[in-house]
Amino acid sequence: MSVVWLYVSYLLRKAAPIGLLMLGLLLTLGITGCQESKAAPESPVEAPAVEVSVAKPVRTPIVEWDEYTGRFDAIDSVEVRSRVSGYLQSIHFEEGEEVKEGNLLIIIDPRPFVAELNGANAREKEANARLKESQAMLEQAKAEKAQADAQVSLAERQLKRAEQLEARDAISEEEIDVRSTAVLDAKAQQENAKAMIASAEAGIATANAAIETAKSDVETAKLNLNYTQIRAPITGLISRRYVTPGNLISGGSNESTLLTTIVSMNPIHCYFDANEQAFLKYVRLSQQGKRQSSRDVKNPVYVSLIDEKGFPHKGHMDFVDNRIDPNTGTMRGRAILPNDDKVLVPGLFGKVRLPGSGRYEAVLIPDSSVGSDQSEKFVYTVNEKEEVERKTVALGPLVHGLRVIRDGLDGSEMLITRGLQRVFPGSKVTPIEESIEMETEEGLPDDYQPVPKEEWLNHSPDKIPEGVEANLPLYQSAPPSMTSESLMTEASSKSPPNANRSEPMQE
Repeated sequence: MSVVWLYVSYLLRKAAPIGLLMLGLLLTLGITGCQESKAAPESPVEAPAVEVSVAKPVRTPIVEWDEYTGRFDAIDSVEVRSRVSGYLQSIHFEEGEEVKEGNLLIIIDPRPFVAELNGANAREKEANARLKESQAMLEQAKAEKAQADAQVSLAERQLKRAEQLEARDAISEEEIDVRSTAVLDAKAQQENAKAMIASAEAGIATANAAIETAKSDVETAKLNLNYTQIRAPITGLISRRYVTPGNLISGGSNESTLLTTIVSMNPIHCYFDANEQAFLKYVRLSQQGKRQSSRDVKNPVYVSLIDEKGFPHKGHMDFVDNRIDPNTGTMRGRAILPNDDKVLVPGLFGKVRLPGSGRYEAVLIPDSSVGSDQSEKFVYTVNEKEEVERKTVALGPLVHGLRVIRDGLDGSEMLITRGLQRVFPGSKVTPIEESIEMETEEGLPDDYQPVPKEEWLNHSPDKIPEGVEANLPLYQSAPPSMTSESLMTEASSKSPPNANRSEPMQE
């Protein structure tokens, strides 16, 4: 201490009065601090316990519903094109309205096709007349042949008698020559009659072929005339008219003029894509018997639009593709939903939920109770000594607004739900118990069953036409029963999926 005062005295002699005053003040504070530090207590004072909110995790049976972004698409979509070329005469639909299958949409000027049908009918009548003519020529040729046969028989008998008379020198050689010539002439007439019969039969065959050709021309002309009336092939919403009356349109080819489009509305498809990880998860769950594959059963699906709360639209799985898309690495899936109110429109996007697990008992906690430390997720719990413990957890999806805990908690712990920023492992806390509430806004069930067959919405395959075998070895020829007539009958009973359906036009 004496050394300090000596140093102070030295400074007092050398420094200015103001500096001396400030220096003295600093030294006084320093000495006081040294004395206070010597008088400090030997043991630290414990900090008060922090109040935190705690609650037990929720244990309840759940089903994990995986979410995807889906896009709605029509089951049936038709581009309405004409099968014949001509001038568009009139349009008979309101743009954007719903049309029924068979409704008249467009009429193409039918006059050229009426003339073509009349010409085909005339050619058929001409072919029938030629048939009758050939049949008459056949009868005439047969009559001439009969006459020639009689002439041959008579000439041969006369020649035979003449030869007998010649043996007795009762007739001249000149008479024998006349009788021989008569036989030859009769045989020539007989051969001519046979040729006429063959010619008449050929004429009949030609006439029959001409009749069949004429009938084919008549059927083609009738079809073309029917095709001038373009009708709705399906029931659905029709688009705008792409061509106005008076325009020349082309038809019957891959470059036919597009007139309008129609899309079906009820039911409707919803397509979505699942990544490889999700696809493999479903495969493993199916192999373990925890969740049936959507290839084998119709699992339920719930859909929500962008402005809807919950998932009010229920349908079922309809299709799973046969391979992973190599460009996107995803598997395409499809759901089908009823659309009685026509709210779901092709092209809309929606949130799709489908079962991502079977029913099991899960541990649920608020998502706000989970902390992050680099790659780890953890929570804070309070033990019996009211001390904080840190536990690493494995997280699952959100269910009913709470986070699923796959590993790390068994549901018996006291979880810190509020005040996480003020605690650390080992610190003392004052727990205030509260309960964890689950949200029910989504409306998704905690159990599900595959949709029964009587409630399926998907379309059944078309019936196999009569005379067509369902299973045949590859490249085997068609059976004899599969004739052109049977195929035409089957085709006339159904309209092709992308063609207009017509009724006969009244002339």
